[in-house]
Amino acid sequence: MKIVVIGGTGLIGSKLVKRLETKGHEVIAASPASGVNTVTGEGLAEVLAGAQVVVDVANSPSFEDKAVMEFFQASGRNLLSAEAAAGVKHHVALSVVGTERLQDSGYFRAKLVQENLIRESKIPYTLVHSTQFFEFMFGIAQSGVQGDKVHLSPALMQPIFSDDVADALAEIVLGSPSNGVKEIAGPEPIRIADAVEKYLRQIGDKREIVVDNKTPYFGAVLNDKTLMPTAGVLLGRTAYSEWVKTATPPPAR
Repeated sequence: MKIVVIGGTGLIGSKLVKRLETKGHEVIAASPASGVNTVTGEGLAEVLAGAQVVVDVANSPSFEDKAVMEFFQASGRNLLSAEAAAGVKHHVALSVVGTERLQDSGYFRAKLVQENLIRESKIPYTLVHSTQFFEFMFGIAQSGVQGDKVHLSPALMQPIFSDDVADALAEIVLGSPSNGVKEIAGPEPIRIADAVEKYLRQIGDKREIVVDNKTPYFGAVLNDKTLMPTAGVLLGRTAYSEWVKTATPPPAR
Protein backbone atom coordinates (compact mmCIF):
# COMPACT_ATOMS: atom_id res chain seq x y z
CA MET A 1 0.00 0.00 0.00
CA LYS A 2 1.26 3.49 -0.82
CA ILE A 3 1.12 5.85 2.16
CA VAL A 4 2.12 9.51 2.05
CA VAL A 5 3.15 11.12 5.35
CA ILE A 6 2.89 14.91 5.25
CA GLY A 7 5.47 16.20 7.70
CA GLY A 8 7.26 12.88 7.36
CA THR A 9 10.67 14.21 8.41
CA GLY A 10 9.57 15.64 11.79
CA LEU A 11 9.60 14.06 15.24
CA ILE A 12 6.45 11.95 14.82
CA GLY A 13 6.52 11.67 11.04
CA SER A 14 10.00 10.16 10.83
CA LYS A 15 9.16 7.54 13.46
CA LEU A 16 5.89 6.69 11.74
CA VAL A 17 7.58 6.32 8.36
CA LYS A 18 10.03 3.77 9.78
CA ARG A 19 7.26 1.73 11.39
CA LEU A 20 5.19 1.60 8.22
CA GLU A 21 8.20 0.72 6.06
CA THR A 22 9.03 -2.13 8.45
CA LYS A 23 5.55 -3.50 7.78
CA GLY A 24 6.32 -3.60 4.05
CA HIS A 25 4.44 -0.56 2.78
CA GLU A 26 5.57 2.02 0.24
CA VAL A 27 5.91 5.15 2.36
CA ILE A 28 6.72 8.66 1.13
CA ALA A 29 7.98 11.22 3.65
CA ALA A 30 6.67 14.45 2.14
CA SER A 31 7.87 17.90 3.16
CA PRO A 32 8.94 21.18 1.56
CA ALA A 33 12.49 19.80 1.50
CA SER A 34 11.29 16.96 -0.76
CA GLY A 35 9.42 19.34 -3.06
CA VAL A 36 5.98 18.95 -1.47
CA ASN A 37 4.44 22.12 -0.06
CA THR A 38 0.88 21.87 1.17
CA VAL A 39 0.57 25.64 1.66
CA THR A 40 1.30 26.40 -2.01
CA GLY A 41 0.13 23.05 -3.39
CA GLU A 42 3.50 22.40 -4.99
CA GLY A 43 4.17 18.70 -5.65
CA LEU A 44 0.93 17.41 -4.17
CA ALA A 45 -0.57 15.90 -7.32
CA GLU A 46 2.65 14.06 -8.10
CA VAL A 47 3.28 12.64 -4.63
CA LEU A 48 -0.34 11.56 -4.10
CA ALA A 49 -0.63 9.65 -7.38
CA GLY A 50 -1.56 6.08 -6.47
CA ALA A 51 -1.68 6.74 -2.72
CA GLN A 52 -4.32 4.92 -0.68
CA VAL A 53 -3.65 6.69 2.63
CA VAL A 54 -2.42 10.17 3.58
CA VAL A 55 -1.24 10.97 7.10
CA ASP A 56 -0.94 14.64 8.04
CA VAL A 57 1.40 15.22 10.99
CA ALA A 58 2.72 18.58 9.78
CA ASN A 59 2.70 21.62 12.03
CA SER A 60 2.76 25.34 11.45
CA PRO A 61 6.23 26.92 11.53
CA SER A 62 4.71 29.84 13.48
CA PHE A 63 2.34 29.89 16.48
CA GLU A 64 1.37 33.54 15.84
CA ASP A 65 -2.43 33.72 15.52
CA LYS A 66 -2.71 34.97 11.94
CA ALA A 67 0.14 32.87 10.59
CA VAL A 68 -1.03 29.62 12.14
CA MET A 69 -4.59 30.12 10.90
CA GLU A 70 -3.38 30.82 7.37
CA PHE A 71 -1.15 27.75 7.48
CA PHE A 72 -3.83 25.27 8.52
CA GLN A 73 -6.48 26.77 6.22
CA ALA A 74 -4.29 26.73 3.11
CA SER A 75 -2.62 23.44 3.89
CA GLY A 76 -5.90 21.70 4.72
CA ARG A 77 -7.74 22.90 1.63
CA ASN A 78 -4.91 22.13 -0.77
CA LEU A 79 -4.22 18.70 0.68
CA LEU A 80 -7.84 17.58 0.79
CA SER A 81 -8.48 18.83 -2.74
CA ALA A 82 -5.46 16.95 -4.06
CA GLU A 83 -6.49 13.81 -2.16
CA ALA A 84 -9.97 13.93 -3.66
CA ALA A 85 -8.49 14.18 -7.15
CA ALA A 86 -6.12 11.28 -6.44
CA GLY A 87 -8.82 9.04 -4.98
CA VAL A 88 -7.25 8.70 -1.53
CA LYS A 89 -9.24 6.28 0.65
CA HIS A 90 -8.20 7.34 4.18
CA HIS A 91 -7.02 10.68 5.57
CA VAL A 92 -5.42 10.50 9.02
CA ALA A 93 -4.62 13.75 10.84
CA LEU A 94 -2.82 14.26 14.13
CA SER A 95 -4.42 16.83 16.42
CA VAL A 96 -4.63 17.56 20.14
CA VAL A 97 -6.78 16.32 23.01
CA GLY A 98 -8.94 19.23 24.18
CA THR A 99 -8.76 21.23 20.94
CA GLU A 100 -12.43 22.16 21.15
CA ARG A 101 -11.95 23.32 24.77
CA LEU A 102 -8.96 25.54 23.95
CA GLN A 103 -10.60 28.07 21.66
CA ASP A 104 -9.17 31.08 23.51
CA SER A 105 -5.88 30.08 21.87
CA GLY A 106 -5.20 31.14 18.29
CA TYR A 107 -3.27 27.94 17.65
CA PHE A 108 -6.13 25.72 18.74
CA ARG A 109 -8.68 27.80 16.84
CA ALA A 110 -6.63 27.04 13.74
CA LYS A 111 -6.43 23.34 14.59
CA LEU A 112 -10.22 23.21 14.92
CA VAL A 113 -10.56 24.85 11.50
CA GLN A 114 -8.27 22.15 10.12
CA GLU A 115 -10.36 19.43 11.75
CA ASN A 116 -13.60 20.87 10.39
CA LEU A 117 -12.20 20.98 6.86
CA ILE A 118 -11.47 17.27 7.21
CA ARG A 119 -14.93 16.50 8.60
CA GLU A 120 -16.60 18.43 5.78
CA SER A 121 -14.62 16.72 3.02
CA LYS A 122 -15.91 13.56 1.38
CA ILE A 123 -12.74 11.63 2.13
CA PRO A 124 -13.00 8.90 4.81
CA TYR A 125 -10.93 10.07 7.77
CA THR A 126 -9.65 9.48 11.27
CA LEU A 127 -8.73 12.34 13.59
CA VAL A 128 -6.15 11.31 16.17
CA HIS A 129 -6.25 13.51 19.26
CA SER A 130 -3.01 13.17 21.22
CA THR A 131 -2.06 14.60 24.57
CA GLN A 132 1.19 16.60 24.83
CA PHE A 133 4.40 14.80 23.88
CA PHE A 134 7.04 14.28 26.56
CA GLU A 135 9.46 16.07 24.26
CA PHE A 136 7.32 19.23 24.34
CA MET A 137 8.12 20.02 27.99
CA PHE A 138 10.83 22.55 27.16
CA GLY A 139 8.43 24.32 24.77
CA ILE A 140 5.79 24.51 27.49
CA ALA A 141 8.41 25.91 29.87
CA GLN A 142 9.49 28.56 27.36
CA SER A 143 5.89 29.63 26.82
CA GLY A 144 5.68 30.56 30.49
CA VAL A 145 8.93 32.48 30.85
CA GLN A 146 8.61 35.85 32.57
CA GLY A 147 12.02 37.31 33.30
CA ASP A 148 14.07 34.69 35.13
CA LYS A 149 11.03 32.70 36.27
CA VAL A 150 8.76 30.15 34.59
CA HIS A 151 5.03 30.65 35.21
CA LEU A 152 2.95 27.52 34.73
CA SER A 153 -0.57 26.25 35.22
CA PRO A 154 -1.22 23.52 37.82
CA ALA A 155 -3.83 21.91 35.54
CA LEU A 156 -3.70 18.18 34.88
CA MET A 157 -2.43 16.65 31.67
CA GLN A 158 -1.53 13.09 30.64
CA PRO A 159 1.50 13.39 28.34
CA ILE A 160 2.67 10.69 25.94
CA PHE A 161 6.04 9.55 24.56
CA SER A 162 6.58 10.19 20.84
CA ASP A 163 7.43 6.50 20.25
CA ASP A 164 4.02 5.55 21.65
CA VAL A 165 2.35 8.16 19.41
CA ALA A 166 4.05 6.63 16.36
CA ASP A 167 3.04 3.10 17.40
CA ALA A 168 -0.60 4.12 17.81
CA LEU A 169 -0.62 6.05 14.55
CA ALA A 170 0.78 3.09 12.63
CA GLU A 171 -2.09 0.89 13.82
CA ILE A 172 -4.68 3.55 13.00
CA VAL A 173 -3.21 4.25 9.57
CA LEU A 174 -3.43 0.57 8.64
CA GLY A 175 -6.96 0.24 9.99
CA SER A 176 -10.30 1.38 8.62
CA PRO A 177 -11.36 5.04 8.76
CA SER A 178 -13.42 5.82 11.86
CA ASN A 179 -14.89 9.06 10.48
CA GLY A 180 -14.44 10.34 14.02
CA VAL A 181 -11.87 10.94 16.74
CA LYS A 182 -9.50 8.49 18.41
CA GLU A 183 -7.69 9.72 21.53
CA ILE A 184 -4.21 8.66 22.63
CA ALA A 185 -2.42 9.53 25.87
CA GLY A 186 0.31 8.42 28.23
CA PRO A 187 -0.44 6.06 31.13
CA GLU A 188 -0.23 8.57 33.99
CA PRO A 189 -1.71 12.01 34.69
CA ILE A 190 0.51 14.74 36.11
CA ARG A 191 0.16 18.46 36.74
CA ILE A 192 1.76 20.70 34.11
CA ALA A 193 3.89 22.59 36.61
CA ASP A 194 5.12 19.34 38.17
CA ALA A 195 5.94 17.74 34.82
CA VAL A 196 7.86 20.74 33.55
CA GLU A 197 9.73 21.19 36.82
CA LYS A 198 10.85 17.55 36.81
CA TYR A 199 12.10 17.96 33.24
CA LEU A 200 13.91 21.24 33.89
CA ARG A 201 15.64 19.89 36.98
CA GLN A 202 16.70 16.78 35.08
CA ILE A 203 18.45 18.86 32.41
CA GLY A 204 20.06 21.14 34.97
CA ASP A 205 17.75 24.13 34.54
CA LYS A 206 17.22 25.69 37.97
CA ARG A 207 14.84 28.52 37.08
CA GLU A 208 12.14 29.15 39.66
CA ILE A 209 8.71 27.70 38.86
CA VAL A 210 5.74 29.93 39.70
CA VAL A 211 2.48 27.97 39.85
CA ASP A 212 -0.62 30.02 39.03
CA ASN A 213 -3.99 28.70 37.90
CA LYS A 214 -4.50 31.90 35.88
CA THR A 215 -1.38 31.33 33.79
CA PRO A 216 -2.56 30.63 30.23
CA TYR A 217 -1.47 27.64 28.18
CA PHE A 218 -0.66 29.09 24.75
CA GLY A 219 -3.38 31.68 25.27
CA ALA A 220 -6.01 29.54 27.01
CA VAL A 221 -6.66 29.31 30.75
CA LEU A 222 -7.01 25.68 31.84
CA ASN A 223 -8.89 23.62 34.37
CA ASP A 224 -8.27 20.00 35.35
CA LYS A 225 -10.42 18.69 32.48
CA THR A 226 -9.19 20.84 29.58
CA LEU A 227 -6.22 18.70 28.49
CA MET A 228 -7.39 15.34 29.82
CA PRO A 229 -8.59 12.49 27.58
CA THR A 230 -11.90 10.67 27.88
CA ALA A 231 -12.52 7.16 29.21
CA GLY A 232 -12.09 5.49 25.81
CA VAL A 233 -8.51 6.72 25.31
CA LEU A 234 -5.79 4.42 23.93
CA LEU A 235 -2.89 4.48 26.40
CA GLY A 236 0.79 4.37 25.56
CA ARG A 237 3.20 2.14 27.47
CA THR A 238 5.85 4.62 28.58
CA ALA A 239 5.44 6.40 31.92
CA TYR A 240 6.53 10.01 32.15
CA SER A 241 8.03 9.36 35.59
CA GLU A 242 10.46 6.88 33.99
CA TRP A 243 11.20 8.83 30.80
CA VAL A 244 12.08 12.04 32.62
CA LYS A 245 14.88 10.31 34.55
CA THR A 246 16.96 10.13 31.38
CA ALA A 247 15.59 13.19 29.53
CA THR A 248 18.07 15.43 27.72
CA PRO A 249 17.95 19.09 26.65
CA PRO A 250 16.34 19.83 23.28
CA PRO A 251 18.75 20.00 20.35
CA ALA A 252 20.29 23.41 19.75
CA ARG A 253 18.89 25.32 16.79
